[in-house]
Amino acid sequence: MPFDRTLYPDNWDAISDHIRFVRAKGYCEGSPAYPHCQARHGEPHPVTGSHVILTCAHLDHDPTNNDPANLRAWCQRCHLTYDAKHHAANAALTRRRKQIQAGQLELELEF
Repeated sequence: MPFDRTLYPDNWDAISDHIRFVRAKGYCEGSPAYPHCQARHGEPHPVTGSHVILTCAHLDHDPTNNDPANLRAWCQRCHLTYDAKHHAANAALTRRRKQIQAGQLELELEF
């Protein structure tokens, strides 16, 4: 999923690299769903077989909160699993907005 670079600090690449390659040493730090993941960046994932690209995830989904305690180095499986509910909610909101714009839904106004 592409991300809006304007929401991130200018030094995001350095922050992300530090989390992924200094703190995590190139290994997935494991997520709540897969706490012992340990997939390694650049290698096949031990479970899925896909080529691992470590990402730097925000636990609170806020790209302005770059406290190291809020960041995790995660493989695709861990990151996508953790973000699944957040992505589903955003997709539902986007669909609803499009329906409203297309005149398919009435705005619900409260008085």
